[in-house]
Amino acid sequence: MDMQNISNLILAAGTIATGLLAGLFFSFSVAVIPGLTRLPDAGYLQAFQQINVAILNPVFLLCFMAPVILLPGATWLQYKQGGPWIWMLAAALVYIIAVFGVTAGGNVPLNDVLAKTDLTNATSTALSGYRAAFEPAWNKFHNIRTIANIVSLALCIYVCINTVKNNP
Repeated sequence: MDMQNISNLILAAGTIATGLLAGLFFSFSVAVIPGLTRLPDAGYLQAFQQINVAILNPVFLLCFMAPVILLPGATWLQYKQGGPWIWMLAAALVYIIAVFGVTAGGNVPLNDVLAKTDLTNATSTALSGYRAAFEPAWNKFHNIRTIANIVSLALCIYVCINTVKNNP
């Protein structure tokens, strides 16, 4: 396998992983979150606790981590081959900072606090307070990472199109 094929494979894999996450986050935004908001406080918080446990699985973690490695790798290979590396660098930075970074620094800490919250013995006032402390902040971080993930995907697609166009 020559360097061009390796480069194309890494670019494709990074684009696919970025796309899978963009789709997951977008679907969560347009379907899951609107459904969860309709739940009473206890149901909302319990559902989120269960979602946060279920999402920590090998398939999600592989797809979530893959762009952190593949997009910088694709950037370097695009640079070495005279491709549109600056756009690939932008895709990598957007993903690493605004998807991975926001998730790690924003969503995960909120998830961790919620995971330690005892909902079974909480009063309705306490449940309302827990939700008020969690929901707006979590949704803000989620919206940032969703938009950033879509931007990163669009940049990856742009690089893919230009790579194919310039290397028929």
